[in-house]
Amino acid sequence: MIPRRVVVLSSFVATAASFFTLGVLHSRGADASVRASYQAELDALRAEKIALAQRSLAVPAVPAGTAGLGPSFDSPALQAKMIAEIKEQLEAEMGLVPLNLIRERRASFVELYATDSFDRTNYGTAGYLGQGYFITVKHAVVALNDDDGRASARKITSIKVMYQGEEVPAKLVDAGDADVEVHSGDWAIIRTRALDLPPLRVDTGYPYDFADPIFRLGNDYSKGVILSTGYVGQRTPNGLVTALTDGHPGVSGGGVLDRRGNFVGIPIGRMQGDYRFSFILPIRPEMLRKVPRSIAAAAISAPADMP
Repeated sequence: MIPRRVVVLSSFVATAASFFTLGVLHSRGADASVRASYQAELDALRAEKIALAQRSLAVPAVPAGTAGLGPSFDSPALQAKMIAEIKEQLEAEMGLVPLNLIRERRASFVELYATDSFDRTNYGTAGYLGQGYFITVKHAVVALNDDDGRASARKITSIKVMYQGEEVPAKLVDAGDADVEVHSGDWAIIRTRALDLPPLRVDTGYPYDFADPIFRLGNDYSKGVILSTGYVGQRTPNGLVTALTDGHPGVSGGGVLDRRGNFVGIPIGRMQGDYRFSFILPIRPEMLRKVPRSIAAAAISAPADMP
């Protein structure tokens, strides 16, 4: 006869084993449920990512000019943030070129303002070539076609540059064949009286190799000529160069300098919605065809003598 104590103990052990087995089975079922739920969420995220990528590919990238249209960038908070970001970037990157050289080149660029027949003023930048001649972008001083390709009813009625706090009238001398913004013919030559500014030194043979460091000077947000650094991307089919450098409103017509301080290009636009993806127009000899030969010869031959 089996003692009662043994029977009770055996029953207890059997019951515990049953509960343990049920617990294991339940845990495995719960784990499977969690894994199935996680996999479903992961599949949903992957599907959403693919859908977003397909939508972004379906929308064409649209370039836009960087000439600014008033009113100017007048938010103190945003202006302070922009200046702080620029200072931080320069601290990290300015070891690539002597500061005194950049300061000297900055003096060759001026703020540019053009008023149209609707009494609106847009702003940009111009670089000094000597004897009153400046180079800038066409879309800052000529009313180009509308977005739909039709001739614009807008006309430019006056062009001025800022010199020592004075508005100096300028006139259009020559321009490229662009009829829209961000185009290989989007350049212009304007002229004022002779000004006491250091002429730029031009390099029309700069190779624009991938990842070359460049320095951009322009009238950011109509707040004066400001420096930004960046890097060369690649050449585009329409004769421009992409670059990773700020393309804020107002920098169109400014200057792109190489590491030796030579003037090698003009910032003319950016990708819509992305101020850090810019388009540069390389300097070509034909841009100086209406500039006196003495100025053009001195500007183009000067880079060989640069430090």
